[in-house]
Amino acid sequence: MERALAQARQAAAAGEVPVGAVLVRHGSVLAEAHNLIESTPDATAHAEMLLLREAARETQSWRLEGVTIYVTLEPCPMCAGAMVLARIDRLVYAAPDPRKGAVDSVYDVLRHPANNHRVEVTSGLLADPAGRLLREFFAARRGKPSSP
Repeated sequence: MERALAQARQAAAAGEVPVGAVLVRHGSVLAEAHNLIESTPDATAHAEMLLLREAARETQSWRLEGVTIYVTLEPCPMCAGAMVLARIDRLVYAAPDPRKGAVDSVYDVLRHPANNHRVEVTSGLLADPAGRLLREFFAARRGKPSSP
């Protein structure tokens, strides 16, 4: 998750919403990414989507079994759906997203009974620094001091 946080910091420095992600298989990092929505411009350029695309290129397969994704913010419906389709094994996310989180907060895309694949979920790992980074980013955008 520390590497995902480093990616999130890179996103913030580039003026992107600070979300970073790392994809690991058998203890090795296959891909890492951060949001590029503003700079591409592409609404699908979320860290998780970029990560899944890169891992598919690296492995020459869209099936990403045996993979764990670490991401600093609870995935949105698009990203969670892509994780199910890619058949990842596990998701570890830091901070919840009370507005559009699609794992625990608003929707439950990963564990929907109609899915043909289930993703194991762990949440809260380094949630405080990930949440702080997001709060500070949005406070700076609004020109207000961030709250602790």
